Amino acid sequence: MDNRVRMAFASWFATMAAAAALLPLVDGTDWYAQAAILLAGQTAFGVVTRQVRAPAPVTVAVQLAVSVVALTAVSASAYALGGLLPGPAAFGELGRLLTAGADDIGRYTAPAPETDGIRLMVFGGVLLIGLMVDVLAVTVRGAASAGLPLLALYSVAAGVGGNDSGRPYFLVAAAGYLVLLLAESRDRVARWGHVFGAPGGARPGTPYDRGPGAAPRVRAGRRIGALTLGVAVAVPALLPSLGTGLLDTSRGGGGGGGGGERSASTSLNPVVALQDQLNQPQDSPVLYYRTTSPDPSGMYLRLTALDEFDGTQWTSSGWREETPPDPPWVVPGLGPEVAVTRVATEITATDTYVQSSLPVPYPAQAVEAQGDWSFDKGSQTLTSDDRRLTTRGLAYSVDHLLVEPTAEQLSTAPAAPEELRKYYTRLPRSLPPEVAAMAAEVTAGARDDLARAVALQDWFTRAGGFRYDTSVSSGSSSDSILTFLRDREGFCVHFAFTMATMARTLGIPAQVAVGFTPGTRLPDDVYEVGVHNAHAWPELYFEGVGWVRFEPTPGQGSSPAYTRPESERPDPGEREEREPAGEETAEAVPSPSPSVPADCAPGSSLGACRTDQPSTPESARDEAAFASWPALWTGAGVVLVAVAVSPLLWRRRARRRRLGAEGGPLGAWQELGDSAWDFGITPAASETPRAAAGRIVRVASLGGEPAAAVHRLADAVERELYAPEADRGRAGRLAEDVRTARRGLRASAGRWERLRAAVLPRSAIRVIHRWSARRAAFAHRLRSALRRLVPRLGRHGA
Repeated sequence: MDNRVRMAFASWFATMAAAAALLPLVDGTDWYAQAAILLAGQTAFGVVTRQVRAPAPVTVAVQLAVSVVALTAVSASAYALGGLLPGPAAFGELGRLLTAGADDIGRYTAPAPETDGIRLMVFGGVLLIGLMVDVLAVTVRGAASAGLPLLALYSVAAGVGGNDSGRPYFLVAAAGYLVLLLAESRDRVARWGHVFGAPGGARPGTPYDRGPGAAPRVRAGRRIGALTLGVAVAVPALLPSLGTGLLDTSRGGGGGGGGGERSASTSLNPVVALQDQLNQPQDSPVLYYRTTSPDPSGMYLRLTALDEFDGTQWTSSGWREETPPDPPWVVPGLGPEVAVTRVATEITATDTYVQSSLPVPYPAQAVEAQGDWSFDKGSQTLTSDDRRLTTRGLAYSVDHLLVEPTAEQLSTAPAAPEELRKYYTRLPRSLPPEVAAMAAEVTAGARDDLARAVALQDWFTRAGGFRYDTSVSSGSSSDSILTFLRDREGFCVHFAFTMATMARTLGIPAQVAVGFTPGTRLPDDVYEVGVHNAHAWPELYFEGVGWVRFEPTPGQGSSPAYTRPESERPDPGEREEREPAGEETAEAVPSPSPSVPADCAPGSSLGACRTDQPSTPESARDEAAFASWPALWTGAGVVLVAVAVSPLLWRRRARRRRLGAEGGPLGAWQELGDSAWDFGITPAASETPRAAAGRIVRVASLGGEPAAAVHRLADAVERELYAPEADRGRAGRLAEDVRTARRGLRASAGRWERLRAAVLPRSAIRVIHRWSARRAAFAHRLRSALRRLVPRLGRHGA
């Protein structure tokens, strides 16, 4: 195959490999196949023009014209002459689609629907990058510089898609670039001349990239490239992460949370979108629900819980299980003395709401939803890593609890378990000391953790002079918290993150929940939740009750009853009267989950008494890692044993074959040479059998019968080569001579040489040589078959 043809197809492959990073950004995969076909057409026309030896500018012009025609055919055929040739009307339509595509990109969240405008922009971008790569790699013969447009294509996709364009897509894009570099190296080295004596039996005078066993440089290049690519992918996974700031969507935290109303698609992103959604001019609906709860004001829908703060952002630890546990789900920290009411809620997401986690009231005990969902234990909800499995148009039911602790129960709650307390009060060293000082000042005089939490909430909502303002830049870093305390203006993100951080400085376990406030009641007892209901709030842990909601954002949501003065607390018997949806009614129950063992202290939670249950994501990870160690050690041991014994097994198999009836003198002689090699006597291909036998006897200091056996084997080989009829029927004697010579070699060798010859024989390297030769021979046969199938291209080959 002509080198330029090979480079052109390598350029096509590299471009499509980099374009794979766009897959998470656009819904569906049909567009990718269509882009591959369009780019193949552009590449094919470039190959044809080069074969007729057209000047480089003509080749580029032809490819550019073909690209314009192709884009017209797929996007504006109704406005083109004959459906192909673009005219003024077609160019006008293409311009309109480009404008619409730019608007769609700003309105939709990933994965965006495959609109005509987005399709045109994707196709045009892939064709443009493909043309640049083709020009640089094939015309200019600079494949290395072709990596710049490939990097631009991958970087744009990765920057927009965040973690969705992570290691798998980098691996694909890097592999495509590696293929391009290897294709160019074959082209360059092939023009250096001919290489002789390549391993595997290359034919003399054959270019190094043609023969079945040739290409030592190609093999080395492939190995270096594969190793480099593997290191590039594996090392980031092993090193501590530096974080990705506000774009770290994979961990669900950072700058807050919020709905993502994007005209036709809405996504609540706990990292970026909350401020954007609160500033939307129209409150678009995202959820509808019916509930049997007697207290709809407490129907906060929790989407995720952010439990880790590293000084830069709040994130979710991702405490997940592949399959949801059997219901009822155990509620962390909830003991038997707290009044609870079992509630059923039916939720329906709109077709415009796209999210990978299900918003549910906390604490949920069971969620029924269509699809293969995972269980987010930290948030007590269902989640999915499959971008095709989302909330879009999903109807699901939730069995949950209305937990109603009294202020006295919270005030007298025992200390949290030490492991849980240490994890949920962890703070970064970068936190300014002013934050802890301010928390201590605000809560001075408070007698218990509830009093401290209420003092913080009241300071944010009333006494502190804070102002609610959604125009303030969002942020959750240590510096952002200090700025918020100084300027005293912000929205729910600032209030929730700051109160949780201040609570941790006081030794109160805290995290931040992101989701929705209860929404608006409509006729027929249906509640509507819109993007303006997107919210973030702090949750503090009280042993015997669990995670408890607080509301520090002024004018937003509702303050829980246990945080109000005693005179303002509602009487449980005077709840708002309402007719429950359907025939279900709220059911008061004494305990939400299996009963607490009798030997637990009064008020203790089930989680505190059951030592077999991890209480934090960190302990769950440690437990899983500890449980996996035996399997890892066992697997590693099996692999090591297999690797250790494989050379020995190969040598024994080869020895049986060579010393069998079919081996003959040549097989016996090869076994003698390998046996000597195993004991440190390296074979020399230039020696005659008689000279080799003399060297073996001399180096090993053999004498007596072993030395005679070696010379008899050399004589047998010479007779086989020059008088084969004279040495028939001596297979048994040849095998015995080899065994005698091996005994002599073993007796003359030291302890280490004997151990190495038995466990790690040097001659086992022949396995690698044989495998390389077979692989090269297969590649040669494959190229020959391709040349026969494509005779026209074959005429340009060597």
